[in-house]
Amino acid sequence: MKTYVAKPQTVTRKWYVVDASGKPLGRLASEVAKILRGKHKPIYTPHVDTGDFVIVVNAEKVLLTGKKLDQKMYRRHSHYPGGLKETPYRQLMAKKPDFVIYKAVKGMLPKNSLGRKMLKKLRVYAGPTHKHEAQKPERLEL
Repeated sequence: MKTYVAKPQTVTRKWYVVDASGKPLGRLASEVAKILRGKHKPIYTPHVDTGDFVIVVNAEKVLLTGKKLDQKMYRRHSHYPGGLKETPYRQLMAKKPDFVIYKAVKGMLPKNSLGRKMLKKLRVYAGPTHKHEAQKPERLEL
């Protein structure tokens, strides 16, 4: 028996639309990351990008369970002394709700050039509309 290894030229990619309204952030992000990696396909190969494109709509309606909306912080550092910046997730959801999902999915992908390539296949929109109708995306229920 031989092991199947997918070749980048032979991978066919689909487009999926995921509605984020009423879904917990972490569960949504893990399912989206799985689709971006291609783990839902039988031809999955770890060192080849076999994943599909994902469009996430209604990012502003995603849920955080418990008290995470006030207690969870988004942290970044400028690499200068005293350069730590903290933003509560409630404030981040009010300003950039699409960034919250983007950041959660990014943390679940590989931290290398392959992960960066996979992340380029993710499109996140705060509202219910998107501009990718020409790709004929399929609706995906998570």
